[in-house]
Amino acid sequence: MAVKALGLFSGGLDSIIAAKIIKQQGIKVELVSFTTPFFSPKNAREMAKQVKIPLKVFDVTRDYLKILKSPKHGYGSEMNPCIDCKIFMLKKAKEYAKKIGASFIFTGEVLGERPMSQNTQALKLIEKESGLKGKLLRPLSAKLLSITEAEKKWINRENLLDIQGRRRDRQTGLAKEFGIRNYPRPAGGCLLTQREYACKVRDLIKNKKRISLNDIKLLKIGRHFRIGRSKIIVGRDEKENKELKSLRDSSDYIFEVPKVGSPITVLQGHKTKEAISLAASLTLHYSDSKEIKTIVKYGKKNLSKALLASDIKSEEIKKLNITFFS
Repeated sequence: MAVKALGLFSGGLDSIIAAKIIKQQGIKVELVSFTTPFFSPKNAREMAKQVKIPLKVFDVTRDYLKILKSPKHGYGSEMNPCIDCKIFMLKKAKEYAKKIGASFIFTGEVLGERPMSQNTQALKLIEKESGLKGKLLRPLSAKLLSITEAEKKWINRENLLDIQGRRRDRQTGLAKEFGIRNYPRPAGGCLLTQREYACKVRDLIKNKKRISLNDIKLLKIGRHFRIGRSKIIVGRDEKENKELKSLRDSSDYIFEVPKVGSPITVLQGHKTKEAISLAASLTLHYSDSKEIKTIVKYGKKNLSKALLASDIKSEEIKKLNITFFS
């Protein structure tokens, strides 16, 4: 019976090359990818099909949120808990490897490629805390790392690589050799590394104890504002207006300027007079109305209430915008 290996797979070039190298050594390879609202399995699915290796995708959002709120090893440049994320995924991969009878796990990690999670100390820490000490193979940098159980039993170490650093010249060369086309460019698929999005995540964690999946989905939609314990989200187009209506909580207020092109605005949290007035003013500001003051309708189930709103200055908007003050 052929030895089976499980690869942690993002669909990026490194993980593709790692999978091809292991498969070349006569190992039966299966791939696993984990998805949350912060990183999509789209690339993983597309590239797994191209290299013709079976892939299993698991949604781990619920468990991942616990890590995101308080990562043991801290965040990266924004809200990306890179080390804790890798440990978490490897633990999940370890469970799945046992289920399918995989003899070892491998990843596409490259020594020195990512400053937080792929330096020598971090790689050792991830290996230890995931329960895979001596059992986790990193084919692209294996010759620079300690020998693993897989290399002692099933893998020829001489056929592994010694890649180090952030340049991907050798990986792109290998991609040509393997006939791999149209692979994703290394731009970072995790939304948590993007500053504007990270600001919204940081604000959400700070201001809400129980975070729902809809709360996370709303982070990708509209303009986000904060006033005390109230949050205001203003739609940017018709598509976002529909999404705001469908994702909002039944206790949220919605706002709209009647008879003109208007965004849908959602008010969450405390419904103070100040927050209601501000939500109405923002709705007016981003509407097609040319008036400095006009009637804005609002309510929960329907727009049964109305108030006279005044336009708001751009300087004030910047102060309230979550992505500016976070």
